[in-house]
Amino acid sequence: MHEAPTADAPERRRGRPPAAEREGRRDDILDAAVRLFVRDGFEPVTLDRIAAAAHVAKRTIYSRIGDRTEVFLAAVERLRGRALRLSPTAGLEELARAIVLTLHSDDAIGLHRLAIGESHRFPDLAVRFYDDGPLSYIAALRSRLPDGEADRAEALFALLLGEPHRQRLLGLRPAPDAPAAAAHARAALSALGLPATEPEGGR
Repeated sequence: MHEAPTADAPERRRGRPPAAEREGRRDDILDAAVRLFVRDGFEPVTLDRIAAAAHVAKRTIYSRIGDRTEVFLAAVERLRGRALRLSPTAGLEELARAIVLTLHSDDAIGLHRLAIGESHRFPDLAVRFYDDGPLSYIAALRSRLPDGEADRAEALFALLLGEPHRQRLLGLRPAPDAPAAAAHARAALSALGLPATEPEGGR
């Protein structure tokens, strides 16, 4: 698909858009950026290309998100937000399922591959990817572990990735559906002797 060459694609409308439209435009920018990053890598993807693909002005990306690194990290943060956007009463198993679904998704796998592949050239990007990604998930798991079990958060996170995640990175298996993610989460919890309970009303 041919992308418009201009860096200053016209805005959809003049004036300050409402909050819902601003959020939608941010998603458009991140969707376009993820597609380009996953397909072409980090270095070849410029803000000009992201702006053209998202049909926004380059200055819009700068003002709302920042430079290319901030766009990449905003995409990582959006994934984290989707995974951790649970009700305050959500338990450990529900969080574990959400993490499996999110981190084994096509977008997350693509961004993970990119972070690994570019880590030697952009070490700061790798550090911030780890801090904004894995460390945040580990902290969320730790907050829901039973008293005295908080030190198992890293082990649980590792199991929620495991061999299936390695196979995803290598393109050897598809993303899990909801039942498969639930089974993976329960197996990880069981392996550590942690409680796995069905949510109220079942699945």
